Amino acid sequence: MSETQRERGLALVTGASSGIGFELAKCAAERGYDLLVVADDERILSAVSAFTVRGVKATPVIADLATPAGIESVVKAIATQGRPVDLLMANAGQGLGDAFLDQDLLRVQRVINTNISGTVALVHHVGNLMRSSGSGRILLTGSIAGFMPGSFQAVYNATKAFINSFALALRDELTDTGVTVTCLMPGPTDTEFFERAGMLDTPVGQGKKDDPTFVAEVGFDAMMKGDGDVVSGWKNKIVTAVANVTPAGVLAKHHRQMAEPQKT
Repeated sequence: MSETQRERGLALVTGASSGIGFELAKCAAERGYDLLVVADDERILSAVSAFTVRGVKATPVIADLATPAGIESVVKAIATQGRPVDLLMANAGQGLGDAFLDQDLLRVQRVINTNISGTVALVHHVGNLMRSSGSGRILLTGSIAGFMPGSFQAVYNATKAFINSFALALRDELTDTGVTVTCLMPGPTDTEFFERAGMLDTPVGQGKKDDPTFVAEVGFDAMMKGDGDVVSGWKNKIVTAVANVTPAGVLAKHHRQMAEPQKT
């Protein structure tokens, strides 16, 4: 490893082939970090051209974080770098629309394995490396969806409730270790999420969404400041404030209005 690479630092970004993860990787590259960028599809191979600015190096890794083999692929890729991971942006996630009992169980389990199991496994590995070195920053992509029961998006919202809680608990555990944890909680964002989740026929899928570049910049800046959590956008801040004082049953009915497929 060259002296220049050592000075630049290394950022690991999951779900980096598109959307918020892609923009997070760009944020890191623009600030001079070399990259390990991970996605479960081959588009990550072409995405790296957008990250190689200012002489940074971007290494793509195709890995399905819903599987132990995918996690192992990322762990091996980290080891081959021969240097610490300075920034971990655990952004990979999947959604799934429709009523829970009408969903394919294998797809349900894949959402859980990607959003929770894979994220936890990767954070456990990298977090231990960071704690041992006494420095590092972790950004977890949660969601304002984690503040409300997600009728017609029940499993996804539940996984984001887990991530929101997990991030803040881990942050407290790592107090005084030199490692910070930040949770980014966006609202609906203009990415491929709703198409991949089969939610284009829903009000939320068809409605106005936030710019992923803006969301990523908010999250990245909060991580670099060492903030505990950040909700991107003032409208989403209002949503979370209201959700904290609204009965769960009311929230579930409201979510149904946003996420229930429109009848044709």
